[in-house]
Amino acid sequence: MTLFVGIDVSSKELETCFMNTDGDKLETLTVKNNLEGAAHLRDRIVALADKHAVSEIHIGLESTSVYSWHPAMYLHSDPTLQERHTKVFTMNPKLVSKFRETYPDLNKTDRLDAWVIADRLRFGRLTTTIVMQEQYVALQRLTRMRFHLIHNLTREKQYFLQNLFYKCNAFTTEVESSVFGHAILEMLSEKYSLDDIATMDVGDLADYLRDKGRNRFPDPENVARCIQKAARASYRLSKVVEDSIDLVLGTSIQAIRSIQAQLKDLDKAIEQILETIPGSLCLRSVPGIDRVYAAGILAEIGDIERFSDQAAVAKYAGLTWRKSQSGAFEAEDTKRIKSGNRFLRYYLVEAANSVKNRDEEFGEYYRKKYKEVPKHQHKRALVLTARKLVRLVDVLLRNGQLYTPRKKATPAKD
Repeated sequence: MTLFVGIDVSSKELETCFMNTDGDKLETLTVKNNLEGAAHLRDRIVALADKHAVSEIHIGLESTSVYSWHPAMYLHSDPTLQERHTKVFTMNPKLVSKFRETYPDLNKTDRLDAWVIADRLRFGRLTTTIVMQEQYVALQRLTRMRFHLIHNLTREKQYFLQNLFYKCNAFTTEVESSVFGHAILEMLSEKYSLDDIATMDVGDLADYLRDKGRNRFPDPENVARCIQKAARASYRLSKVVEDSIDLVLGTSIQAIRSIQAQLKDLDKAIEQILETIPGSLCLRSVPGIDRVYAAGILAEIGDIERFSDQAAVAKYAGLTWRKSQSGAFEAEDTKRIKSGNRFLRYYLVEAANSVKNRDEEFGEYYRKKYKEVPKHQHKRALVLTARKLVRLVDVLLRNGQLYTPRKKATPAKD
């Protein structure tokens, strides 16, 4: 017999339902969501398993942000439960919700949710367990923080550009160099007025840019002339408004530099952990998959053996399409599933966009898919290329091998 344990997780409690193979409810239990409560739950699971002489224990929890992580990892790593062949599954809340709809007479209560989770476990076909070794967990915390900071940096830069338009509305149209280069950010943080910049000697401005830019400008004199042209062409502000904008720009520059410094620290930590994961070399052997993409993919997949096959990885990433078929008719326009790990999907799609530009096989596949439809060509082709990349990632990680591009057969000579 298999013992099924459904756990509905909240920040404070673990509502639990125990069920046997026939679907009979054996017991319910509520414990606190802390170490003491999880230990009590573990003891009760072991007692029921011994009482009913079960051969396996399946434990299911909804994936509810950070609340389910601690109890799931605790139950997965507990030696007493491991001796009794325990598998721990984290389930998408949408999966549980859809399954619950098959029981229209149920009232919405937590304990009934635990019963639904246990019953869903009983039906099987759950391919993703909680198995995540420590280095993957640590890597995931770092990569998700990096993801968070990158999006914050993008928003901060957009906000900076909005305020820069107030100060010098012609800047981005006249100056081709990046606004976010060190030299130009230094100049803007100096709180020069537009008249100061416009009347400054072009040679002095070029020397300033050359010094602050650490001689990275190929033609600092031309950049200086463009900046002065932008300053002369821009609207003038009153002193009180200009002072406010200068303060806002200076604050925004500090925020941008702070985020960039934090990203450097994260990248160093990510690189150190990647060196301990063999799969990193496998993924980075693919042209276009750099440290960032490899780390993001590995952090979300974890041990590839968590998944039965590449299709399970694709489903976990949300790169699966529903089939619409009735009799002999099969719809050509199908929709991608809305569930899935959004972080893994993001890194796979971004990696596919990079790989298609560096690998001939993926480039040809992308162009083929691009030409198949008249609308949304790039988005559709890129997502399909990401789906193709899943198959490659699965093979490389599962076999521990490096990527070798396929060689095209050359025509035989007469």
